[in-house]
Amino acid sequence: MVQLSILDIIPVPEGSTPGDALRRAANLAVAAEGWGYNRYWIAEHHNMVGAAGAATAVNVCHIAGATRRIRVGAGGIMLPNHPPLIVAEQFGTLESLYPGRIDLGLGRAPGTDHMTARAMRRNTGRAQEFPFEVQELQGYFQPDDGAARVRAIPGTGLRVPLWILGSSPSSGALAGAMGLPYAFASHFAPDGLMEGLATYRSSFAPSEVLSAPYVMLGVNVILADTQREAERMFTSIQQRYLNIVRGTPGKLPAPVDDINSLWTASEARQVSHMLHYSFVGTVESVGPQLSRFIDQTAADELIVSATLYDAAARLRSYELLAKLGQAGPVSQAYA
Repeated sequence: MVQLSILDIIPVPEGSTPGDALRRAANLAVAAEGWGYNRYWIAEHHNMVGAAGAATAVNVCHIAGATRRIRVGAGGIMLPNHPPLIVAEQFGTLESLYPGRIDLGLGRAPGTDHMTARAMRRNTGRAQEFPFEVQELQGYFQPDDGAARVRAIPGTGLRVPLWILGSSPSSGALAGAMGLPYAFASHFAPDGLMEGLATYRSSFAPSEVLSAPYVMLGVNVILADTQREAERMFTSIQQRYLNIVRGTPGKLPAPVDDINSLWTASEARQVSHMLHYSFVGTVESVGPQLSRFIDQTAADELIVSATLYDAAARLRSYELLAKLGQAGPVSQAYA
């Protein structure tokens, strides 16, 4: 088994508040650190009542402050939503507070709907400038040569690992050309995974931060003591994506006994396709499936999402996965 990490949207279940969700996230991060997970990343989403990760840098600080060793980062910051200087200052501050533990994953999607993007004063044209803004951000972390008129303080001279996030071959090409590690959002966007990985690896140019390609893949993994229990917990995620398909997003729904009573055949196909890389069951059933996925993709690391309604069930799922991961060899992690 390769290195394992956690991706958290900080889900807000029905009947809960964002404050509840934030406290659940800290509890999970503390437990994950004890179980040996490598990273704990938080995704940026806006105007989503079912996710509390909007203030991503603040949440990274919250999680890093609750833990001691696990790497904590953004998975990711949607760079066109923010001036690169501000991102450099924020993550320079985080790296100063928690040296050697901060990651910065970068994406170009809005992380929200068009109306909310306008409310954030997002310029849709900036997505086209993403490669140049990544380079600008990199510049703010370079050592001070005395010539720069604008500096990120804190930030200048700090080693904050940058990752390119994406779900298409174009993001893979960018990550490869820049010699940066690549995280693919296969947990909800399976199309283009193999092409994206091939593009990344073929275009990779060694850089001062990375000598060879490094790939981290997003997957949904739901583990329980029985297959039936795992499948029932998974229905919360299926309902979440069903609501996205219908354009009616809300808080994370409670699990149901019969998911087929809630959707049409067409909706079932759409949701099942989006969640193609989901591994649901017991340690015994899921272990071989994950091994095949790793062999097929040559992934260096998996970043796992388990957006479950019940806090105890979510903890149990990640605990079982950690035990599964400890049963096999661990890859050398990029840091």
